[in-house]
Amino acid sequence: MTTHRSDTHRLVYGHAQMHDCLAFADAETAASEAAEITAIAAASTWGEARALRTEHAWNPVGPEYHDPEDGPADDAAFDINEVGSVQDGDWPPMVATRAFRLLPQDLRDRFGASSATVFNGDVIEIPLAREAELVAELRERGYEVTRDDELINVLDGRGFSPLVG
Repeated sequence: MTTHRSDTHRLVYGHAQMHDCLAFADAETAASEAAEITAIAAASTWGEARALRTEHAWNPVGPEYHDPEDGPADDAAFDINEVGSVQDGDWPPMVATRAFRLLPQDLRDRFGASSATVFNGDVIEIPLAREAELVAELRERGYEVTRDDELINVLDGRGFSPLVG
């Protein structure tokens, strides 16, 4: 059977440093989402951060999530680490949770272990040592799989997260 592009699941994966495990993301949207996360984190003023519209990542200071009346003025200096959802570890969402929706159940059960975090729910920890076997299994099932550690860690907030030591 030939797999057509519309039937192919495209995944990007890498070593998620905060959880020291493999993590997966949808290759169709991961780069755009990472660019949105980076733009929000890099904003120099609260107004600039609030004004950023996103398609793939939610903006933790956008009007849907943050009332401008309750926060600093638009011209105030912006520091992503002053945002409550970032301090709480909720933004960006942990990349190690995505395997719950991206990987087939049998592969999650075979290669990973669900682990509860203190505040942010469960993640799937897939040991780095299982990479070759898991990637081979995914490719056998018709997945296109590409490794990109940097992208995975941007999606996880690795560049600015206050949780990173």
